[in-house]
Amino acid sequence: MSVAPLRLVRVRLARSHLAAPAIALIGGALAILPPAAGEGPPSHGPLPAEAVDAQDVITPVPSSLGADPDRVALGRMLFSDPRLSRGGDRACITCHDIRTNGASAVARNLTADGTPAPRNTPTAFNAALSFRLGWAGDIPSLPAQAEIALTKAEFLGGSWPSILAVVRGDPALAGPFQAAYGREADQAAVIDAINSFERSLLTPDSRFDRWLRGDVRALTEAERAGYALFQGIGCAACHQGVNVGGNLFEKVGIFVTLPNKTAAVLRVPSLRNVSVTAPYFDDGSVATLPEAVRLMARAQLGRELTDPQTAAIVAFLGTLTGTYEGRPLTPAAAAPQP
Repeated sequence: MSVAPLRLVRVRLARSHLAAPAIALIGGALAILPPAAGEGPPSHGPLPAEAVDAQDVITPVPSSLGADPDRVALGRMLFSDPRLSRGGDRACITCHDIRTNGASAVARNLTADGTPAPRNTPTAFNAALSFRLGWAGDIPSLPAQAEIALTKAEFLGGSWPSILAVVRGDPALAGPFQAAYGREADQAAVIDAINSFERSLLTPDSRFDRWLRGDVRALTEAERAGYALFQGIGCAACHQGVNVGGNLFEKVGIFVTLPNKTAAVLRVPSLRNVSVTAPYFDDGSVATLPEAVRLMARAQLGRELTDPQTAAIVAFLGTLTGTYEGRPLTPAAAAPQP
């Protein structure tokens, strides 16, 4: 099946504290694109000649977003503290396992009520680099996400009186909060501490990022061919920017209707660390990366990939796995839910 060329229409928007995005018409769907060249993050060093075209499409993950280390330390403790949940039996790390891939190995985690969550759990790694959060992109910011995660029944199901009682009543938390914020722990400070930790959950130093920075030997010839195919068939029209996605919306199933989708439009997911974050899609229905690649090419681009083409793109995607605290991310191990 032939595919008409993608039509990109850039419209500059008003500047805020972030660089101005642009609007694009991609496959008939309205999307928000990252800034054009010169408006995004600063350069990360010279690129090999063959990577010049990638400079405006994908940029390396930064090593830091400047989060305050004392607040990061507080957020790290809260991220793993089950006392913040309604039942005292789960924490953020229960579903977002930062010891492995920042998510979990199951299609849908269980809620605080013991029922499956509406959607697959996305990884917490690099979430701070996405312009919106959640599969539907309906969570506008990290503070909004933390509020939802802490208090909604399908997540921790806690309440602010009980959360603050735990924090204020624990000397290991109360004193550091006073030192870090100059006041007793309150709702805003708790959310900010968690967000500070989330902003530290970055996975720089993937092999692809090293290649972008000029290490011509970081990728094999087969992986470079996979990236060229990824660009050439149109994957990079939606999966671009620092998070290789996470910065625009897409119509789901442009050429082929996908079953069991709960929304017609979803946020384009990040492909950072995608080779270690199975299962895939918002319902967690696809178990392997080759299957996900083939289905996306069919549904979003109207293309039937051959096995060699699929393998080439999967090889490229494997180069997007970064490191956290000096170790590469790994797939999550299946574990019983609480």
